Amino acid sequence: MSTALISRPHIELAEHAVSMDDLTADMARQHADLPRLSAYLRTARSTGVRTRYFSRPLRSATVSGDATFEERNRAAYADSLDLALLAVPRALENAGLELADIDCVITSHTTSWTAPSLDTDLVQLLGSQGLRSDVARIPLGSYGCAGGAQALALAHDHLAAHPGAHVLVVVAECLSAATYNPVDTSRESMIYKVLFGDSAAACVVSGRDGGGDGPRFRIEDTWQYALPRSQNFYEGRLDSYGLHFDSTREATRAIGFVAPALHQWLDGDGDTAFVPDFCVVHAGGPAILRSAESVLRVDTGPEDDARKGPLRHSWDSLELYGNLGGASVLDVLRRTFDEPAPADKGLLLGFGPGFIAAACRLTRA
Repeated sequence: MSTALISRPHIELAEHAVSMDDLTADMARQHADLPRLSAYLRTARSTGVRTRYFSRPLRSATVSGDATFEERNRAAYADSLDLALLAVPRALENAGLELADIDCVITSHTTSWTAPSLDTDLVQLLGSQGLRSDVARIPLGSYGCAGGAQALALAHDHLAAHPGAHVLVVVAECLSAATYNPVDTSRESMIYKVLFGDSAAACVVSGRDGGGDGPRFRIEDTWQYALPRSQNFYEGRLDSYGLHFDSTREATRAIGFVAPALHQWLDGDGDTAFVPDFCVVHAGGPAILRSAESVLRVDTGPEDDARKGPLRHSWDSLELYGNLGGASVLDVLRRTFDEPAPADKGLLLGFGPGFIAAACRLTRA
């Protein structure tokens, strides 16, 4: 069996803290004549997100202004790359490694289009600091919120083929330029305006022990799944105004639709259901987290008890940072690392446009 040990992730938040009051006031200003505006704003506030971080000020052209697609695309990529460059050194420090130790770089970035992509630019820019030019590169370009979980699953698979290697995982998304677009006025887009935040996350997955003195989580097994006939549940859409994020009413129920396949993987042929001691779940939104609690068989009872249950770190991440896209699951993992005595057997789960899901079964190393 291959070894895949995750070191503590580092999360690099964008510079500008934006509160729920900031956002709803700006949305009311921009869309004063929109029918059902008050109802939309009440729904937006019900997400429970208190603060999120934008790479540029709320009133900047590429957030609430009238920037073109070209300007939004360029800003989102430049800011994502900058955040990624800040996240990498701290992730290496957590792993007790140097750039020269890295054998493979896996990146996930969806919120802008560019060639070369994030993986190539990181190799070029970090080359002067010790990253080798011959590292393997695995770029994920359209995984969105599933990017972090998918990258960890691919790191495990890479280590199975290359025992003893070190894999650097980097996820960077600047969602404000994509989702806080004044031309989007549907109920779903109003929720996404207050839900998403900008960040980069990085961690190292190692194929051997040694390096660093912090805790590790071992990836025991991985799972990937694409739900049939679900392509429009969540999807990105490009036009002259930029990237837009659309969803259908089935979106928040999609986790329930994949539950049978997930349980089949988790339980195998055994008579006992796999119930995780801890859960590392993408903080997609309140409805998604409540659905995940049910699917993972860790119901917490009344809604107020959720923040004390197995998904508490997902709820905390959502409240304090919002939905960070593919980086979200790495922030939840970071919070799990920081517990003084976390439980031993866990599940990491992410999902995104498609509808796709990726999961890792974890144990404390």
